[in-house]
Amino acid sequence: MDQVISLTLKVWRQNGPDDAGAFQTYQAEGISQDASFLEMLDIVNERLIEEGTEPITFESDCREGICGTCGLMINGKAHGPELGTATCQLHMRKFNDGDHITIEPWRAVSFPVIKDLAVERTPLDLIIEAGGYISVPTGSAPDANLTPVPKEAADMAFDAAACIGCGACVAACPNSAAQLFTSAKLNHLNLLPQGQAERWQRAENMVETMEMYFGTCTNHGECHEACPKEISLDFIAFMNRDYVKAKIKNRKLAGQR
Repeated sequence: MDQVISLTLKVWRQNGPDDAGAFQTYQAEGISQDASFLEMLDIVNERLIEEGTEPITFESDCREGICGTCGLMINGKAHGPELGTATCQLHMRKFNDGDHITIEPWRAVSFPVIKDLAVERTPLDLIIEAGGYISVPTGSAPDANLTPVPKEAADMAFDAAACIGCGACVAACPNSAAQLFTSAKLNHLNLLPQGQAERWQRAENMVETMEMYFGTCTNHGECHEACPKEISLDFIAFMNRDYVKAKIKNRKLAGQR
């Protein structure tokens, strides 16, 4: 039998980045425990619309834990209480009848609030633009087995590529650092043979773009705990190593021109 619960929601409402914003309280009654967290918000919004009240603005897209669009602070935790889970994958069975739930947007200077729970995450896109791609001319597509890829490198690159770019690492970090995101996007290319041609320029450009918008990593480890894909902290070490090497190699290359 479908079990239902009733909840009290304390939701952050804010008209835009220049608005002060404030918490508003709403009742979420008769919510199925099989519903996802976003479906619960959908139900609340439908009721608000019926009452003539402006619905709560929040972001979502695939709702399958792939796109990284959904991202909320739920009771002070990025994506909520369940580890390795995006907000859209969090189900109401993780809550109890009568619970009070506080829902906020990502809290970071680099992520200004657009409206209510939706934030601007353009700085993450700028890091990708700085080097998160392979632009070397490839010609016609080679046979799949033409370029040998060591299994260890392939496995690690795949783990790094699992990052969905949600920004939970930034929101959870006391310094609003983006090292985990940047290192994942950098290493899934730098670990593969196809990424070697631009490896050092990529490392320098992506890290320095990151430093323009985000804080500094001080090894709290909160980013890994909040990450819905459980990206390893090892990638930050790999990124720091490549950045130091890149400063030397790129300086030598500049002197040869």
